[in-house]
Amino acid sequence: METVGNGWMWAIFALIVTGMLLIDLLLVGGGKQHRVSLKEAAGWSLAWVSVSLAFAAGLWVYLDGTAGRTVANVKVVEFITGYLVEKSLAVDNVFVWMMIFGYFSIPLELQRRVLLYGILGAIVLRTIMIFAGSWLITEFHWLLYVFGVFLVITGLKMMWFSDHDPDLGKNPFIRFIRSHHPITDRLEGERFFVLKDGVRMMTPLFLALVLVEITDVIFAVDSIPAVFAITTDPFIVLTSNLFAILGLRAMYFLMADMGNRFELLKYGLAVILMFIGTKMLIVDWYKIPVLVSLSVVATILLISVFASLWHSKRKLQG
Repeated sequence: METVGNGWMWAIFALIVTGMLLIDLLLVGGGKQHRVSLKEAAGWSLAWVSVSLAFAAGLWVYLDGTAGRTVANVKVVEFITGYLVEKSLAVDNVFVWMMIFGYFSIPLELQRRVLLYGILGAIVLRTIMIFAGSWLITEFHWLLYVFGVFLVITGLKMMWFSDHDPDLGKNPFIRFIRSHHPITDRLEGERFFVLKDGVRMMTPLFLALVLVEITDVIFAVDSIPAVFAITTDPFIVLTSNLFAILGLRAMYFLMADMGNRFELLKYGLAVILMFIGTKMLIVDWYKIPVLVSLSVVATILLISVFASLWHSKRKLQG
């Protein structure tokens, strides 16, 4: 696997991620039960975006001095494009999380712990999947076509079923758990398990965590191939992916009170998936420049956001 990353670059990335997580846990109150305010969510979102851009700037400076300006420009644009693609597709995670917490009637002050474990699980999962995917693409180039077809089909399905919300009560995994393990009728604070009359019981909070982890697996299957369409460099894929994921929890709380204002965003995400899938399918005949990909993704995202805001405003006025 060809990559610009070396040992100390991986170490610096790991230190940045670990440091930010510790700040979130120990200083910002990630381990304490409390309702995340809009101000806190906005500040933490800004912090994650700033750290990601600072990392991109540092990467450019290092590569400019060691590999040349051309390589530096290409790799940083790949990073930003991969970051934007992952951030865009992660919006769908946010809407599904809203649905999960609403189904189990979990208040905002209890959601943070679930999302903390969900993000930590996502870090491990994405790391494994990205390294496995990099190796597979290196060994079996034809998998790019499989990923491309998969992304196009996923985009079409997302567009076709954009107005259909899944019935969580019919989720086979949740039904299996309910039939094989006792579950409490109400929440027990932040606890995932409680002991009642000598019986160890799950709480609805744990079921919400299970669904959050399952949805991340599902969305990772979409988003990771999408980033591989931008670059197959595992260092760029992993860093851009994880920086986007690590800011997802803050983005969730930022959007928690305004999710209904972005009804048309799913159509934009569907178009992005189809564009990236097509890019993969034609890669051996025509390689779309990374800067063009970045421009297309950013344009589609902006159009869908502004169209959603205009649509929600029209609904309120009507």
